[in-house]
Amino acid sequence: MTWEDVLPVDWFLDRHDRRVPTALRRDNRDYLARHSSASADQLADAELIAEEMLANAIDHSDGPIWVSLEWSGPHPVLTVRDMGATFALPEQVPDTAQHRGRGLWLISQLAPEFSVAARRVGKAVESVLPVARPIEPIDPPRHTVNPLPHLSEAAPRGAFGRESFLRALVVQLANAVEVQQGPDAAQRAIAQVAVDIGGQVELEYRQATEISGAALSAEQIADCVVRLKTAIGGSFRVVEVTDERIVLVNGQCPFGPEVQLSPSLCRMTTSVFGGIAARNTGRAAVTLEERIALGDPGCRVVIHLGDAAANATRAHHYTAAP
Repeated sequence: MTWEDVLPVDWFLDRHDRRVPTALRRDNRDYLARHSSASADQLADAELIAEEMLANAIDHSDGPIWVSLEWSGPHPVLTVRDMGATFALPEQVPDTAQHRGRGLWLISQLAPEFSVAARRVGKAVESVLPVARPIEPIDPPRHTVNPLPHLSEAAPRGAFGRESFLRALVVQLANAVEVQQGPDAAQRAIAQVAVDIGGQVELEYRQATEISGAALSAEQIADCVVRLKTAIGGSFRVVEVTDERIVLVNGQCPFGPEVQLSPSLCRMTTSVFGGIAARNTGRAAVTLEERIALGDPGCRVVIHLGDAAANATRAHHYTAAP
């Protein structure tokens, strides 16, 4: 099984730790500098855009904030999601005497594309950054969130429960690989583990349903992945199945609400789903349209099947091994 690493890299931003935005902005600039031929002015513009987007989310929203960086095309796309109300983009130069609106107007002048969209809960502010690179594998910036169980998660007898323990185990192993071998190795390790698990899940499904040899149909792929997620505590259900795609929704993450502190765990879902689908249709792509890990009230996952996967954007792409 092979895959292309084009899913956004995600961070949870702790609004109460003022050091985090500065560190994230610096990491973002270094990341852009490593993987582009941008000039110093272009990098400075990209850093200023990131700074203003983060400041806007911190100053004009309440609750958690998530930052995503996606670079599957020539230009990177930075997205900041928060729980605040949406707003209209400024159409003219704001009054210099006003406190609000100047940062957004500045972004609109520096960014090739800039938009804001309401979500079912909160909003997403998105900017294309003014740097470019050849389309090739790149290493994502480091994660800054501590995934270890919070002390408040301890049971009355003093031990951590299974859910918090296993969550910490998975994420800490990924972090250890990142420290020792680099962030790209960590991302691929998570994907590889998930693909392997998905293969075993498929074998169990075939045994339980007495399906052998033939490729699973779209309906059977959907049934297989729902069976898996139900077994580990999710609540996925199918809302659409065609020869080209499967659409599933979910109202409960198996990792619990703490997944919002480690949104990269969604990589497990994309790789399990994508691996099973690609083995049976030749190729697949998985798009996460809504995610509990990013503050949405539920998850909405689209699995693109076969040739339809080629046109999927902002997705993980999987190809069956020869």
